[in-house]
Amino acid sequence: MRQRIAVVGAGPGGLAVARVLHRHGHPVAVLERDSGPAARPPGGTLDLHKGLGQLALAKAGLLPQFRVLSRPEGQAMRILDVDGTVLRDWQPRPDDDANPEIDRGQLRDLLLGPLEVRWGCRVTRVAPDDRGVVVHVAGGRQERFDLVVGADGAWSRVRSALSPVTPHYTGVTTVETALDDIDTRHPDLGRLVGDGAMAVYGVNRALVAQRGSGGHVRVHAQFRAPVDWHADLDPADAEAVRSRLLALFDGWAAPVLDLLRRGDTFTHRPLHVLPVDHTWTHVRGVTLLGDAAHLMPPLGVGANLALLEGAELAEALAADPADPDETVWAFEERMWARAGKWAKITQAGLERLVSSDPAAAIALFDEVQS
Repeated sequence: MRQRIAVVGAGPGGLAVARVLHRHGHPVAVLERDSGPAARPPGGTLDLHKGLGQLALAKAGLLPQFRVLSRPEGQAMRILDVDGTVLRDWQPRPDDDANPEIDRGQLRDLLLGPLEVRWGCRVTRVAPDDRGVVVHVAGGRQERFDLVVGADGAWSRVRSALSPVTPHYTGVTTVETALDDIDTRHPDLGRLVGDGAMAVYGVNRALVAQRGSGGHVRVHAQFRAPVDWHADLDPADAEAVRSRLLALFDGWAAPVLDLLRRGDTFTHRPLHVLPVDHTWTHVRGVTLLGDAAHLMPPLGVGANLALLEGAELAEALAADPADPDETVWAFEERMWARAGKWAKITQAGLERLVSSDPAAAIALFDEVQS
């Protein structure tokens, strides 16, 4: 391939582009602002859907390796009432491979494989012109490419070359904590969470715990609040944050609240989204995928879409490498249609999951499970 291609962002979508192009023998430059793969915690666990994320891994030739690493038992889902009563307890069938879980770090390492990433390369902006696209990197360095794929997440620096739109706050905030080695250190909570996820829904708030590999559990306290609800708190003061959260969930069952009592650190994650109909006028040499293109609530779809978009774009470019512009334009139109559908579903889902009517959340899961 004579075209010089850069992917900005070494998340699932960006690595899927690079890995599929690599499989077809086409080089690609992956530019990532993190200093290395271990620069920050990789995050929790992902369920990869059979027709989305798993399809992307098949295009990359990585599906057998994924099946070795994945946890089908992680598809289990348990819903409790605020008093601790078990309302639903879904267990996967032994042969169920619809959405097995995999740790984000394991998925990243699987995709990285032989790829060479330019770590510590923070892109500040991209500038298309009549000779291609100039990528500006922190420190003043510039480099020209024929195609730049923005896979740089919610606060994408590539997006501004195509669209003036920025994410807006949904009104829902998540505060995340974690428990390590839960089955040894907190066996009672390990039994409470089970093999997969456990959720409790109250009025305008929810508590969700999800098991990863190695006994690691991430806990998400979700609630409706102003984006600056914690303005009077020191984020580094774990006890102050814990106290505020326990007050928000006052009256809930003690075993459920122990998920917050035993966490060591707390991370504030306000949920932002892009408009469900976000598109842009096609610009030669630049495109977006994943959260950079269609940021939506984290309800198990975003990473799956990013993976499939990355794999599909790479396959299309490899099939017609001479002039990628028509290929990219066609890719964008397919992406917009599919992402718009999922953005509507996930934003409506968030409204039901964190609402004034907890029964709406349970009804949503009943619909999904059926």
